[in-house]
Amino acid sequence: MSKSNRCLCVDLQTLEYGKAWDLQTSLVDARKKSIVDRDVILLLEHPSVFTLGRRGGLDDLTVPRDVLEKSGIQVFHVERGGVITFHGPGQLIMYPIIDLNAARMRVVDYVEKLEEVMIRTVADSGIIAERNSLNRGIWVGNKKLGSIGIAIRKGICFHGMSLNVNISMKHFGWMNPCGLKQVEISSMQRELSHKVLMSKVCGAIKKHVESVFGINLIKTGLPELLKKLNKSYDSESNIKKTFKKTRLAETESAIRSHI
Repeated sequence: MSKSNRCLCVDLQTLEYGKAWDLQTSLVDARKKSIVDRDVILLLEHPSVFTLGRRGGLDDLTVPRDVLEKSGIQVFHVERGGVITFHGPGQLIMYPIIDLNAARMRVVDYVEKLEEVMIRTVADSGIIAERNSLNRGIWVGNKKLGSIGIAIRKGICFHGMSLNVNISMKHFGWMNPCGLKQVEISSMQRELSHKVLMSKVCGAIKKHVESVFGINLIKTGLPELLKKLNKSYDSESNIKKTFKKTRLAETESAIRSHI
């Protein structure tokens, strides 16, 4: 992934989607300018949110707009590939910010490595998952267990993958998963008939990332990372004010265009 094969790893636990999105784009710019001189992996969960990829639209939601508004669940239209997906508590998210050129890695190889990480991770718990060449991610039969959606800017890859661990299935019923009909979503909990420790899954993800990508992860805290970016995420920060004026405006505009 880098000449030194060392990558920063940040456990963020739970972070609101808009802040995570802004953090990623800031890291992409910093990675390109060598302000951050190593690749970075973010591990986290999101509060409930729907995201629309480049090909996504609100027509892939199966509930009326007023139901969505009453639920308080936000919708973000982002630059990743794919159509629509849902993120929520109990789903492990991994956002790698990687210089693919420096890593000498083709996009297709990168995606396959993300799939391999998830396949090995669930196998540790006794779940046999596989790829589907028509829809990236991992599957147990016709049930999707993990998703992949990436974007590349200036040679830097971001967004990433999500693995359903103990996430509720309720809100997946509010959409056509990945824009496809008659596709069922599953979770590790559902496949095993019992809850799985998120810390255990997170540890397995790290282990397999190191093995599959051939790297060493360096544990880093968010404050240290933000110091490199000269940014803060407290309630009065400029970055949050900027996000409200730009990202939310862009998202609301994108959503209105699909109504």
